[in-house]
Amino acid sequence: MSNSQYEIYKAYETLEAYETYGPAYAGPVYGGFDAPRADPHSAETPGYGRPGAPVAYEDTYRPAYEVPPLPGLPRQGAPDDGAAPPATGARTTRAEARAEARAAARTGSHRRSARRRKARYAERPGDGSMRRLLPQALVVAFLAGGTTAFVAKDKAIELNVDGKARTLHTFADDVTELLAEEGVDLGAHDVVAPGPGTELTSGDEVAVHYGRPVRLTLDGERSEVWTTAHTVAGALRELGVRQEGAYVSTSRSRRIGREGLALDVRTERAVTIMADGRARTVRTNAATVREAVEEAGITLRGQDTTSVPQGSFPRDGQTVTVLRITGGKEVREEPIPFQVRRTDDPTLFRGTEVVEEAGRPGLRRVTYSLRTVNGVKQKPRRIRAEVVREPHPQVVKVGTKPRPTSVQGADHLDWQGLAACESGGRPDAVDSSGTYGGLYQFDTQTWQALGGQGRPQDAPAAEQTYRAKKLYVRRGASPWPHCGGRLRG
Repeated sequence: MSNSQYEIYKAYETLEAYETYGPAYAGPVYGGFDAPRADPHSAETPGYGRPGAPVAYEDTYRPAYEVPPLPGLPRQGAPDDGAAPPATGARTTRAEARAEARAAARTGSHRRSARRRKARYAERPGDGSMRRLLPQALVVAFLAGGTTAFVAKDKAIELNVDGKARTLHTFADDVTELLAEEGVDLGAHDVVAPGPGTELTSGDEVAVHYGRPVRLTLDGERSEVWTTAHTVAGALRELGVRQEGAYVSTSRSRRIGREGLALDVRTERAVTIMADGRARTVRTNAATVREAVEEAGITLRGQDTTSVPQGSFPRDGQTVTVLRITGGKEVREEPIPFQVRRTDDPTLFRGTEVVEEAGRPGLRRVTYSLRTVNGVKQKPRRIRAEVVREPHPQVVKVGTKPRPTSVQGADHLDWQGLAACESGGRPDAVDSSGTYGGLYQFDTQTWQALGGQGRPQDAPAAEQTYRAKKLYVRRGASPWPHCGGRLRG
């Protein structure tokens, strides 16, 4: 390094010493990266003359044009008086330093001019000083840009959590980040406005409303609903429940905690009551039909009732009819039919039934309720019954013996021709007098004498022919005076 270059640096350092009590930012910038910052309260103040010479400290500030010229450089912008400041060698007190700083602030424009001239003096020898100043300038610019970005990211947000509002500063980009920063957890029934993920800007308001369970019984229907309202009235509005004229089981101004509450609400309804030939429409929040009837000014007496159960819930637009009931009771005796028991008898021919023991009906005493509803008699209603006498069953014997169809001495005759003449061939035929019946027109006495049971017209055709053959063997064709000749063709 040349001597001239060294002298320029030396002169620059000497000039720095004159600026010790200038602005704080002047020292480190012009002193280089390795120059220590001067303590304005403890450092020894150099004089304005030759370095190291004792000087007086009555006034440590000098305009730039009084600064000694750098070796080898002409003085610029200052009178060429050649005067040097006096030096005494004494130290400056802290009070004096503060006074000098205030004086420096009042004359800031002169000092800025001095710094500009000083910078020009330092730059003239070469670009070495610029190379030392450039890194610090870049650091200052970087810090200034980072501060600007830092301030731009900060946002003032008003956060209202369940009615408790506060203003805070945040770097969150959206609502989700803000709630996470503040430790606000949202449940399935909680609401946040604006919604999660919404971008935030300074001045925005974010409101969080916690959900509250309400066990609601509305007009008799039970359900569990959720609301973000803080009071009963607010919950009813939020749920869309019509409150005018409604019955509410608790105060509308009652606050709803996070644990919720049970609420019974009956809205006002229009119910029409028909009674005694008149219709009355009332608006009511009654819980039962009976209460609605009473609110209509109608009294139920005795057996009076309503067309719907009195304990049921009255619906809006429903019509209820009052039934005026009068009546009493009636007791009747009714027979109880007997049963018929049949038993087989092998001694009787098939198709033959004999009543061995006659049946006897029983007796029952029955009580009926007689009612007249709104003047109209109703069908009696059976309300009680008791047995006075039990019925006795009838026993009947039923023949199982095969019936004979052949009688010796009569089988060769024309019995079909005789039947056609007597009855037209009809087994159930009866004459006009009612005395004779069957294919062969037996009278009942003759029929039974031949072993027949009951009436001949009730017996099978084969049995009638069998009995007719037996009669022929006994008496010939005389029992049939008009048609007997048909037996021989």
